[in-house]
Amino acid sequence: MSVVFDGSRKDYFPDLLSWAQESGASCDSFTVANFGTEGYGLRATRDIKAEELFLWIPRKMLMTVESAQNSVLGPLYSQDRILQAMGNVTLAFHLLCERADPASPWLPYIRSLPQEYDTPLFYQQEEVQVLLGTQAVQDVLSQYKNTARQYAYFYKLVQTHPAASQLPLKDSFTFDDYRWAVSSVMTRQNQIPTEDGSRIILALIPLWDMCNHTNGLITTGYNLEDDRCECVALQDYKENEQIYIFYGTRSNAEFVIHNGFFFQDNAHDRVKIKLGVSKSERLYAMKAEVLARAGIPASCIFALHSNEPPISAQLLAFLRVFCMTEGELKDYLLGDGAVNKIVTLGNSEFPVSWENEIKLWTFLETRAALLLKTYKTTSQEDCTMLEKPDLSLHSRVAIQLRLAEKQILETASASGRAKRLHFEKKLEDGAPLPRYEESDIALLENTDVDAKLPIILRKLEEVEEGQELQVEEHSHLLNGEKDVYGMEMEANGEPVQEETEEKVRKDAFSTLDSIGSSTQSGQRGGASRTEDDPKENRE
Repeated sequence: MSVVFDGSRKDYFPDLLSWAQESGASCDSFTVANFGTEGYGLRATRDIKAEELFLWIPRKMLMTVESAQNSVLGPLYSQDRILQAMGNVTLAFHLLCERADPASPWLPYIRSLPQEYDTPLFYQQEEVQVLLGTQAVQDVLSQYKNTARQYAYFYKLVQTHPAASQLPLKDSFTFDDYRWAVSSVMTRQNQIPTEDGSRIILALIPLWDMCNHTNGLITTGYNLEDDRCECVALQDYKENEQIYIFYGTRSNAEFVIHNGFFFQDNAHDRVKIKLGVSKSERLYAMKAEVLARAGIPASCIFALHSNEPPISAQLLAFLRVFCMTEGELKDYLLGDGAVNKIVTLGNSEFPVSWENEIKLWTFLETRAALLLKTYKTTSQEDCTMLEKPDLSLHSRVAIQLRLAEKQILETASASGRAKRLHFEKKLEDGAPLPRYEESDIALLENTDVDAKLPIILRKLEEVEEGQELQVEEHSHLLNGEKDVYGMEMEANGEPVQEETEEKVRKDAFSTLDSIGSSTQSGQRGGASRTEDDPKENRE
């Protein structure tokens, strides 16, 4: 019942390039090529210098929420509040309607898209089961559930709403159609400004979305004067080399769930963890006040990172406050220089006390070790499984993701132990505690080292991660409630030693009932690539 094009995807790449050339895009520096396990991508046809403008795509080639409003979908869009609120769903339907129209101006682009994707929406049940017990599995299940909910809603709407009577989907709209369209948008969507520059909308950017990902910096923006998307080279490329772009600081869980691939050398990999001060704790009000003065919520999603240190300045500040005694809390609220002391909470060079440092690193060491015990396999067993030659691609990606989670937790636990031993030695030796001087603030403001930045003087990564708790219609395919599970901790700040595996797993990781991810506005200027940026799906 679905629209299927004759031949294979690669048969349509010449048409894509011809259409782009005729439409005013730049096509003289690259061609489309197959890069094996990375799938299709762009290959340089000449030497390209770093920061050289080598690719631009004019607005008329883009599929946007605005072009959807001006299409056959317009009448339904104007009357359906879900389409109006969720640009990515609008783009999915725009894509389906244009695919079914033999006269669509976007057919050269649509025919070049993959017929299937490697997002979890295309996993078999046994492949999803590999992820059971991981942090990512709840997001995977929510993604599928929400997509199914949306399909049911729109199937009925297409059949019954008068404004949908002219849609080509009326006679044929299958779940396979919808998950294909959702995955096409999810792996490719990007934010661009409207023509007048007054607001930001979602768009699909043909040809540019063929670029694969590597570590680096965002090198794409939108030129309002020339009304086109522009991309400069991330690095020097020799003729015949693959041209990469940077998709943003996404974790591997986000790459797998929203983009359909695992990136082995991900410098930004992390595991989400939700921590909060219990409201039943005797010192809750004092701890919440100190945290508030530092700009940190009493309950928040943080992250354990794959690199050193595994915790950021904000998480360090939170754990310090969480582990404070009543006397230490009073000192940071009422003591001499209390305001200045708040500034040092996220600074690794100014401990609250040696005892406080020992307590917080003990907590991190133990919590990470407890989480590791909830997995059904060990890291070594996962490595052995990955050596099997008959693994399906999806099973391999799922095991890689499961292993990466464990490796981050192992790093965090080992780091916690090393720090604990370090500060126990400081306490044993009677080492003097470093004292913060007001004159140090200039040093703190001008350093680039993350751990030295005062908590209230910069925008912190976990603040952005915390924004995942907010439903942003433009970056989520969400149809239903959010489920957020947080960690409950002992009121005295001591790590919990005895908990069931299920409770540890449920309490320790925060999961979101959505299939999108937060955009990191701090990462982009204008309409640069965001956390939900398009990509070429790895095949």
